[in-house]
Amino acid sequence: MAGPLLEARGIVKSYGHVEALRGADLALPPGEVVALIGDNGAGKSTLAKILSGVEPPDDGEILLDGRPMAFSSAEDARAAGIETVYQDLALCADLTPAANFFLGRELLKPGLLGRLGLLDDAAMRERARQACERLGVELKSQDAPVSTLSGGQRQGVAVARAVTWARRVVFMDEPTAALGVVQTRRVLDLIRGVRDSGVSVLLISHNMQDVKAVSDRVEVLRLGRRVARFDTAQVSMEELVGAMTGARG
Repeated sequence: MAGPLLEARGIVKSYGHVEALRGADLALPPGEVVALIGDNGAGKSTLAKILSGVEPPDDGEILLDGRPMAFSSAEDARAAGIETVYQDLALCADLTPAANFFLGRELLKPGLLGRLGLLDDAAMRERARQACERLGVELKSQDAPVSTLSGGQRQGVAVARAVTWARRVVFMDEPTAALGVVQTRRVLDLIRGVRDSGVSVLLISHNMQDVKAVSDRVEVLRLGRRVARFDTAQVSMEELVGAMTGARG
């Protein structure tokens, strides 16, 4: 395995008397999809929040390209090339896909109009269209608010937005939750497209079929610690479930 692009070592996080992470480790190689699995309460989302700058760790170390990093905010992680697709997608329902793409990163018109604060709506719409096209995200209209899109299309907008800005890593938290069969297949194709574009993916999922279908490696958390690592092609569903529950032989 290549040296990790992003690595967590001995991450500890408590909320009052509740220990969410008890020395958790994780390694994300470059250009791969790594699935992070575990039962409810294993610490998956907490670890992802720490790696994406949303939460500070109580102890432990985060390394990017082998260099220690200290993310004090999500903006710090984004500046390092790390983007997140949250389970609730974090899209503004009343805005168009392009407006969601560039929320907080709006493009201004060139010249005097830009200095006066006028937005370059045409440029943002075209760049959003190109990003969706690269990943095979089909939208009925770039001018319709995302509230009018299907669940799979909204997921596609969130993924394409993350990939547009991510230079190194995309975290995806339960990206197929509540989606139908066809929409799930499209999202899994999006994840493969992200990996093929050279961006590493950390996939948090309870769906073992999705994990087997799209990941290169699997890391298992249980009770706040990493308890197993697998090459996806060489592990069975029974072994994954056994590692999650502590029942593996």
